[in-house]
Amino acid sequence: MLRIITQQADVIAELQRICDRTLDEQVLHKEATVREVLQAVKRQGDKAVLHYTDEFDNQILKAEELRVTGSELDAAYQQVSKELLGAIRLASRQIEAFHRQRVPKSWVHFGDDDIVLGKRYNPVDRAGLYVPGGRAAYPSTVLMNAIPARVAGVPRVVIATPPGAKKAIHPAVLVAAQEVGVEEIYRVGGAQAIAALAYGTETIPKVDVIVGPGNIYVTLAKKLVYGTVGIDALAGPSEVLIIGDEGANPVHVASDMLAQAEHDPMAAAILLTTDPALAKNVQLAVERQLVDHPRRIDTEKALAHYGLIVLVESLEAAAELANEFAPEHLELEVKDPWAVLPNIRHAGAIFLGYSTPEAVGDYLAGPSHTLPTSGAARYASALGVETFLKHSSIIQYSQTALNKVAGAIDALATAEGLPSHADSVRRRVQQDE
Repeated sequence: MLRIITQQADVIAELQRICDRTLDEQVLHKEATVREVLQAVKRQGDKAVLHYTDEFDNQILKAEELRVTGSELDAAYQQVSKELLGAIRLASRQIEAFHRQRVPKSWVHFGDDDIVLGKRYNPVDRAGLYVPGGRAAYPSTVLMNAIPARVAGVPRVVIATPPGAKKAIHPAVLVAAQEVGVEEIYRVGGAQAIAALAYGTETIPKVDVIVGPGNIYVTLAKKLVYGTVGIDALAGPSEVLIIGDEGANPVHVASDMLAQAEHDPMAAAILLTTDPALAKNVQLAVERQLVDHPRRIDTEKALAHYGLIVLVESLEAAAELANEFAPEHLELEVKDPWAVLPNIRHAGAIFLGYSTPEAVGDYLAGPSHTLPTSGAARYASALGVETFLKHSSIIQYSQTALNKVAGAIDALATAEGLPSHADSVRRRVQQDE
C-alpha cells in the first residue's frame, strides 16, 4: 500500500532517496560493459553490432538485415488499425504545430560605427533517434523526437530500435516514422546502437546528435559518447509529482499515479496534498485499480519502493517540495493552478487543472515528452527544436570601430600574457594610420 507521511524531515529524506534511485552500486560494472561495447563497435563496425545484438537481444542478423526494407515499411500500414493511424496523424499535427512556434530566428543588429553583431542558426546534418522496443512499442517516442528534428530542418534523420520476435519492428513504430518523413530505420538496440550512431559503421551512418530514452545501458552509452556527438539528456526512470487539493478526484489522481508506475519498477509516483481525505482515498483507489492491472507486478514494485503520499500544510509548502524534487512531470490538480504556477521553478512539464492528465502530454498535446528526470529539471529542459540546432555568432567591425576599442583589447591581451592577440589589433590600427 502507498505510504502516507507527514513529518517534514521524513519527507525531505524520502524525496531525496527517490531522486537518487538511479545511483545503484551496479552502475560502475554496467559502465565497464558499455565501454567494451563502444570500443568494439568503434573498431569492428557492423561485426560488433551483430555480435552484441546476438548476445544481448538473442537475434541473429546479417549486416544486410540491419536496415528495415521498403517492403517492410509498406506492409506496416496494413498491420495497424485505422483508429491508430488516425491517432498518429492527429498527434503529428499537434506536435508539429507546437514546435513550429519554437524555431529560433537568426538575427543581425547594425550598431554605431558600422558594428554588426548577430546570431545565425543552422541544423545539424544528421540526427539519430533511439526508440526503445523489444517487448513494447513506442510510436509516440518516434513522433516526439523526430518531429522537432524535422521542424529544425535536419536533412537526415535515422532511427535505431531493437528488433522484437522474428527480427520484426513493431508496425506502429514503422508507420509513425513514415508519417513524419523518416524511412531510414535500423533494427539495433542497446549500447551497440548508440555506438553505431556515434561512430558510424559500414551500414549505419555516424550522426551529429543522438536523442531518445532507453535503459541504463543506453543511457550510459549516451553519457560516454557525449563529446563525440551531442545528446539530448541522460534519461532516468520516469516520474510524476502531483499537487492536489480537496477538489481533486481521488480516482483520477490514483489513475495518474498508476500511469506513471506502470512504466517501470523504478518509476516514481508522488502525491503532495493539503487534504487528509484525498490522501486516504487515493491510497484506497490505487489498491482497487491494481486488482486487475495487466502490469500489476512491475507497477506494485514501483509504488512500493518509489510511491509516496505526503500531507502538507499549504499549497505553497507543496510547491517548495516540488521544487526540491524537480520532477519530470508535475500535475497541479488544484482549483486554481494558475495561482500555484508562479511558485513552481523546476519541472520538466507542468499539467494544469483537474482535466489535464499527464497522458495528454505523453501522446499529443504538442510539447515533447522527452524530459529531464532525476532532478535534472533544475538545470535542463525538454527536448525541442533547439536540440537539433546550433548557432554561430556573427561579428563585423569597421576600421573606425576597431580603432576605438584597440586600446582596451591591448590592455586585456597584455594582462593575459598573449602578445599576438594585442598585435593582431595593433597592426591593423597602425596600418590604418
